[in-house]
Amino acid sequence: MRPTFQWHLGSRSLELGKRTLIMGIVNVTPDSFSDGGRFLNHGKAAEHASRLLEEGADIIDIGGESTRPGARVDTGASASSEQARTAPAISTEEELERVIPVIVALKRTHPGAVISVDTYKARVARAAVEAGAEIVNDVSGFRWDPQMLSALADLRCGAVLMHMRGRPEEWRSLPPVQEIVHLVRRELTEWAQNAVAKDVIRERIVLDPGFGFGKSFDQNYPLIARFAEFHKIGFPLLAGTSRKSFIGRTLGGEKVVPPGDRLFGTLATETALILQGAHIVRTHDVRASAEAARIADAVLNAM
Repeated sequence: MRPTFQWHLGSRSLELGKRTLIMGIVNVTPDSFSDGGRFLNHGKAAEHASRLLEEGADIIDIGGESTRPGARVDTGASASSEQARTAPAISTEEELERVIPVIVALKRTHPGAVISVDTYKARVARAAVEAGAEIVNDVSGFRWDPQMLSALADLRCGAVLMHMRGRPEEWRSLPPVQEIVHLVRRELTEWAQNAVAKDVIRERIVLDPGFGFGKSFDQNYPLIARFAEFHKIGFPLLAGTSRKSFIGRTLGGEKVVPPGDRLFGTLATETALILQGAHIVRTHDVRASAEAARIADAVLNAM
């Protein structure tokens, strides 16, 4: 059986484990790998978020900066020659201009909605929570912005700590790893323990192994097959495989299937992950994922 938790978000909690929760993705970006540019307009983004809630999303995850493969991110370090050849990371101000109006608009029309902000910047996290978000989803594992841990301790909101190897612009040149599951489990444990030591309350943290984020094509499948091993760390687990490139490559071989045609492959990975004990699934395709999760939950509860 999947372990159960109460995920503390501040003024309320979410029960995790009795059924799979669905986190719907809203990218307010021009360059995300799957739907970049579709919802850059604030009104369209808020309408899309409303539609995902109607389709069964339990959480809406709003992001204003793409961390697709090759993207440049702002870690506070000077840019390398390789980074200088890529598009610059967006500023904090631009990210705020993208996400805050969408959060405000969604809370106006759906005051009870649970909103997550997908950011690695502490200033954006603080502003988003002030605007109504209750979760900070940080792809850097709280490591890129030195102010993020103190911000999360102050905000006392929910937090998703995701595992990533390197930065997106470095992924193609990362050295090989012999045992990816062991590495991800060890580093997630270390980063979570560090967060708790820095006064981020344990019951507010969810872990995400970061499928595709600094992992090679072949490394994603062991992470799925052995996903249940991450329960030993002692935190709830989130899984995000939606439309990822490793799915497109498996489906198409040398002719990689484009993101919009990866739904059935996505559902296969999500079902496998739920049966391995995922508490939350992050997805672009909420209705389909919610229905698949309902069946997978029924199977899981019958074990």
